[in-house]
Amino acid sequence: MSKVVLASVLTCPQCGVATPEVMPTDACQFYYECQACHALLRPKPGDCCVFCSFGSVPCPPVQYKRACCEPQTR
Repeated sequence: MSKVVLASVLTCPQCGVATPEVMPTDACQFYYECQACHALLRPKPGDCCVFCSFGSVPCPPVQYKRACCEPQTR
């Protein structure tokens, strides 16, 4: 299994500010408030979370090639 990247840079589509964030590994992040312009980001249609829509790296479940927020099996 390849290493999962937990850091992603979210870029606000409203103002263009790029903010480094750490992605949660146990939940999807459906909302994110831009720290610069306070726009509330939501996933684009077909994406599972804000990191998949606006991040430099997709969320950990997508990196693992499973559905976002699908329970992990051991």
